[in-house]
Amino acid sequence: MYLAESRGTAPPTAPGRWAAAVPGTVLALGSVSLITDVSAEMVTAVLPLYLVSGLGLSPLGFGLLDGVYNGFSAVVRLLGGHLADRGGGRHKAVAAVGYGLSALCKPLLLVVHSLPLIGAVLAVDRTGKGLRTAPRDALISLSTPESRRGRAFGVHRAMDTAGALLGPLLAFLVLRVAAEGYDAVFTVSSCVAAVGVLVLLLFVPGGRQAAAQGPDGPGGPPPAAVRPREALALLRLPALRRLTGCAMLLGLTTVSDSFVYLVLQRRFEIPVQWFPLLPLGTAASFLLLAVPLGAVADRVGRRRLFLLGHLALLGAYALLLGPSGGGLLPVAVLALHGAFYAATDGVLPAAAAGAVPERLRASGLALVGTGQAVARFGCSLAFGAAWTAWGDRTALGWAAGGLALAAVLAAVMVGAE
Repeated sequence: MYLAESRGTAPPTAPGRWAAAVPGTVLALGSVSLITDVSAEMVTAVLPLYLVSGLGLSPLGFGLLDGVYNGFSAVVRLLGGHLADRGGGRHKAVAAVGYGLSALCKPLLLVVHSLPLIGAVLAVDRTGKGLRTAPRDALISLSTPESRRGRAFGVHRAMDTAGALLGPLLAFLVLRVAAEGYDAVFTVSSCVAAVGVLVLLLFVPGGRQAAAQGPDGPGGPPPAAVRPREALALLRLPALRRLTGCAMLLGLTTVSDSFVYLVLQRRFEIPVQWFPLLPLGTAASFLLLAVPLGAVADRVGRRRLFLLGHLALLGAYALLLGPSGGGLLPVAVLALHGAFYAATDGVLPAAAAGAVPERLRASGLALVGTGQAVARFGCSLAFGAAWTAWGDRTALGWAAGGLALAAVLAAVMVGAE
């Protein structure tokens, strides 16, 4: 990887061309996300089994906690976006607070063992994620030309996913060698999270610096402070309003990763000791496809690819609901699951960035992300309740039918780019 553009007269090598298309700010943020995701995914990989098998929580109870883990960030994501935009350049500072909060929460999992306390720790952890997400994505978009944003977000998400790939593997190794397995996982996760915060503080430029390093150079005097009513008024922009509605509609039928892995483990009777490795399949597919699909999004349209990505998720649902087959079916499910994320996770903020003014960039990205997070929170609660009442196959069948309908309605809402 190279942080500087190749400016020689000779034809650039492939890495040189890649670096020229991706600013150093994106690579630095990708490094932070890689390290942080190693820490976060260590916990995520063992949390479902720890809660359901270790602490005896019901699927409904786990659905509540999973909704908190993935949806509580929506409560503070708008705040993070507003604080980053306010004063015209606090993106790095707000992101650092968010990363720091999440790092502080990892050791607390060592001492809490009840549903309310675990829920509180996860809520604080997701508060940190909510604070950092919009400023981080704003820094990526501000430092990258509009025509390359899909690729830039793809590179960042690929690096992020490399951490997601390493995290479960590290958790698996720790569980095999440590006497107190879960406590050891949480301890190692805490140390890795602290390293991520240090990399952010030392190597990532602030909001104004990132904008100055972007393709257009310094943009004049710092922008005026942003008022809360200005951020909320962004929903008056038709393109942003339609994109937010599309993300929410599809999010209502997006079953959380943890439930997908639990259904997969039960459907194909995968041994419990191999459960922490299931996210590796999703991460590997995501890692391989994030950059090429980001480049495809720049060419064919980001909203169009975002919608198509949900068809991959629908395919994963169909395989989980179909008849039992050979050993390759779980691999196909995880490959489709990763393709879904590669076509949507970075493509959505890349699409939203083009519909938001620069001085309100973090706030606009927060609006879209908040809508999606709230919808997925609702899906986690509904899926957990449906599983408890009718079983996992019936719950997944309803989710698949809802996703098919939502994809059609979203295509009508968004239209061609």
